[in-house]
Amino acid sequence: MISGFSGAGKGTVISSMRKQHDGYVLSVSMTTRKPRKGETDGVEYHFVTNEVFEELIRNDGFLEHAGYADHYYGTPRAFVEENMNAGRDVLLEIEVQGAMQIRKKYPQVPLIFIAPPDAAELERRLTGRGTDQEEVVNKRLRQAVVEAEAIPDYDYLLINDHIEPCAFSLNRIIRGTEDADHDAEEMQSPAEGGEIITDPEKKKAFASSFSADLPAILERRGIIS
Repeated sequence: MISGFSGAGKGTVISSMRKQHDGYVLSVSMTTRKPRKGETDGVEYHFVTNEVFEELIRNDGFLEHAGYADHYYGTPRAFVEENMNAGRDVLLEIEVQGAMQIRKKYPQVPLIFIAPPDAAELERRLTGRGTDQEEVVNKRLRQAVVEAEAIPDYDYLLINDHIEPCAFSLNRIIRGTEDADHDAEEMQSPAEGGEIITDPEKKKAFASSFSADLPAILERRGIIS
């Protein structure tokens, strides 16, 4: 299960890892938000109406679902369970609320949180990608205040400062040191980056620093957290 702030680049990291390593299956989440420019139904998300989403909720069709930034997001149950039963590595890219729901059902599954190096970089990425209106960027920054508090609950904190090293580290977390060492023989030495943090105190310190910096960013942007 992979979570992270919107704008942290987790989708890009996952895509890079899947290009480097075979055997991963990405569970495509369902959402009621509108597609962004360049997004395709069934690829980035299954885009559905509120009515369709709520019908699936009633029929226990999700492993988890949550409301985020005025929209529903959820993980369809059937696809995930079929691939898990077939022994495949299933990747779930989900929000914090959903990750905590699934942790209760599958306590053995590792939780990974992907974050940029600091809050200023998160703001830069959110505004730099040019896909969201100012109001949406502000909502995502406010949401980051809440999400940062959950970082210590994750097994791994992965710092996305450079895409390729971060993808290398993500594979190492999921498949272990042996797989990563084998791949390293076939690759040039990975560039520095992609730090993996597991120490509880270091995760807490990172979360505290991130949370401390966000209010000043929100204030500068004229919004109250």
